Amino acid sequence: MTTQIIEAQQGNITEEMALVAEQEGKSEKFIRKRVASGRIVILKNSTRENCVPVGVGEGLSVKINANIGTSREKSSLDEELDKVRIIEMTGADVLMDLSTGDDLDAVREKIIEATSLPIGTVPMYQAGKEALDEAGDIAQLSKDKLFADIEKHCKQGIDFITVHCGVTKFVVEQLQSQGRVTGIVSRGGAMLACWIKATGKENPLYEYYDELLDIARTYDVTLSLGDGLRPGCGADAGDRAQVAETIVLGELVQRARAAGVQSMVEGPGHVPLNKIPSIIQTVKELTDYAPLYVLGPLVTDVAPGYDHITSAIGGTVAALNGADFLCYVTPAEHLGLPNAKQVREGIIAAKIAAHAADVAKGNRRAIERDRQMSIARKNLDWTGQRENALDKSVFEGLSCGGKEGDGTPCTMCGDYCSMKIFKEYF
Repeated sequence: MTTQIIEAQQGNITEEMALVAEQEGKSEKFIRKRVASGRIVILKNSTRENCVPVGVGEGLSVKINANIGTSREKSSLDEELDKVRIIEMTGADVLMDLSTGDDLDAVREKIIEATSLPIGTVPMYQAGKEALDEAGDIAQLSKDKLFADIEKHCKQGIDFITVHCGVTKFVVEQLQSQGRVTGIVSRGGAMLACWIKATGKENPLYEYYDELLDIARTYDVTLSLGDGLRPGCGADAGDRAQVAETIVLGELVQRARAAGVQSMVEGPGHVPLNKIPSIIQTVKELTDYAPLYVLGPLVTDVAPGYDHITSAIGGTVAALNGADFLCYVTPAEHLGLPNAKQVREGIIAAKIAAHAADVAKGNRRAIERDRQMSIARKNLDWTGQRENALDKSVFEGLSCGGKEGDGTPCTMCGDYCSMKIFKEYF
């Protein structure tokens, strides 16, 4: 039984480390050292054969996740598989199956078969749903049932799992004593907080964390330590409950590393723009610079229908200040389940945010891509522009609509004919 972090700590370079090094334009030694320290994770279940591993963390390009999943109200496997294809075509690095509808095991199996992208899940969703379906009460969820579902997901081939281990009795007490505008907006966090309050017991994911580590180590599944107390509005950002949970997550990161288990940390949420740098930097320091996976952050609460934009603004600033992994937000956030078109829009917005941050952080490949796009524009090279564009589909069917060389603005952009004139004299 071994994992990427165990191999790296022993001085070994695995096939997955070598592939990530090639993907990122880094040396294999660079990847190995940061995997060994826990500052890079490689997302790939050791039993999954059809997965192309993805590296997330310090010194790597910022990665993008896209969520899909059925629900009680809408349960269509075909529609979710269509979204998988769109996610691959649009260029997300990773996807998560957040299904809560019918036949969850079968849905997960089909999604795993349909893609080579690393896949994440939240096993608490299945365990909580089934407890509610069977007993009508989340308090009836047993530790054994929860851990059985976790192992089931890992055994099926899931590459990383969100586990809300930091929602402890103490953290819930902090939430209750301080109050919040929006309470708990994390589904898994809310389930566990309600379970704790109803039973008076400690969160089993925290109390039996060593057992969780044993399962994750068996399959080399990365633990995504969930932010169950993430702020659901700007007014709650950086409050006592959020910080208390983050301190617990820092402890759990250290325990995971010592046990040979890869881990990353999930972060906010809704955060006003001016607070993003300090909150991101605080989370990174409290968790010893574990890879940080953020939802957004959304910088304002008044833009339903446009939250892919509010999250792209926040995602750029977060990534510039240390976030490593952006979870996309679609225009349907706060409104309902996204359709295929909205999934695509969310991915493109997140990719723009990630690339902008990579450029600002000095990522040589990102900077060179911008440079090559500029050269292609100067040369009126439509093929070169398409190759370097984040969304290549925008070039389909386009052509210059102006009178070439006379300065007449094109139907697309006034720059092109001006560039034609410039080239004649310079």
